[in-house]
Amino acid sequence: MGELGILENGGLFAEDGRIVCVGPTREIESLVRPDTHTIDASNCVVLPGFVDAHTHLVFGGNRVEEYEQRASGKSYEEIAASGGGIRRTVGLTRGASEEELLAQAKKHAGWFLAGGTTTVEAKSGYGLSLEDELKILRVARKVGQDMALSVVPTFLGAHAFPPEFQDDHRGYVELVVEQMLPAVQAEGLAEFCDVFCERNYFSLDESRMILKAAKARGLGLRIHADQLTCNGGAQLAAELGARTADHLEQTGSDGIAAMRAAGVQPVLLPGSVYALGHERYPKGREMIDAGLAVVLASDFNPGSSPTTSMAMVLSLACTHMKLSPAEALCAATVNAAYSLNRGDQIGSLEAGKAADFTVFECGDYREIPYYFGVNLVRQVFSKGERLRVEV
Repeated sequence: MGELGILENGGLFAEDGRIVCVGPTREIESLVRPDTHTIDASNCVVLPGFVDAHTHLVFGGNRVEEYEQRASGKSYEEIAASGGGIRRTVGLTRGASEEELLAQAKKHAGWFLAGGTTTVEAKSGYGLSLEDELKILRVARKVGQDMALSVVPTFLGAHAFPPEFQDDHRGYVELVVEQMLPAVQAEGLAEFCDVFCERNYFSLDESRMILKAAKARGLGLRIHADQLTCNGGAQLAAELGARTADHLEQTGSDGIAAMRAAGVQPVLLPGSVYALGHERYPKGREMIDAGLAVVLASDFNPGSSPTTSMAMVLSLACTHMKLSPAEALCAATVNAAYSLNRGDQIGSLEAGKAADFTVFECGDYREIPYYFGVNLVRQVFSKGERLRVEV
């Protein structure tokens, strides 16, 4: 993860949305034809488009009032207990039409692209009913069809218990397993299934039941694990052969060893730790030293991480988890691509891969996390097409 394969004074040649070759500028110039569109990136850094492997792209409204409440001292758990949190966004999302959600999600997609992100994983989870979960996933699919942002859909019906099932957890788990999962599969709306395995949300047994049912239907597995408490979420991910375990703020050495043995990729979300005002970041340094293929993602959502900036995520990872800038970039590109089963398609600048890349207005890649809160993006390309994004 610490070796980026930097090519000084290099170039790439792309055709029909794919990279044909990468090499020294003089070699690339020999391929140029009269009709070739050329980009001069002198004194710039060119990187693969960021791959954000954990986002909540589609939701209604926002939770800016909760941001103010946290600033005055209320915790995430206190806000949720008083009717805020995920349930607040569920109400706003249920009340929005598919067209309204699509318009808002496209705005979010524009933010991602402007920051150099060209692929996102997008979770449902703010509907918590059959109709509304399908609505969210259809919107996510439409965003990927209409915009240059590639979208990988994940079903997260087990994000929280909706109000109507607050006293009937078993009934809701059965709804997810017996109705939601078959409907998602029938429409081909998701590639992965996720569960929020946490105290006051879904227990280990409930999470296991849902994820096993999803696996039987051919979905890959992801899991929100060990975010607020260390309850064995990382070990459950290892037990079930999940593709990723996400958050992991409370995961200890036993969980790290279990993930390493099972080949689970940790997806670390320092933006949510920062936004919630918490102090315990995931043990990213220990995970990398243990040989885990760590991923960094934004966790973009309206409550605990309202950011689409992968550059800011890199900065937080370097400062608070002691990743090197090279490791952080690897975690936000090629490692993230593999966590979405797209390592052979995106995440690095190699022949045969999609021509998704970003030109940064800097002379050293380390400047990207160094100038935190500053967007150094100059140009963004998706499948070889230069995007008109406001940066």
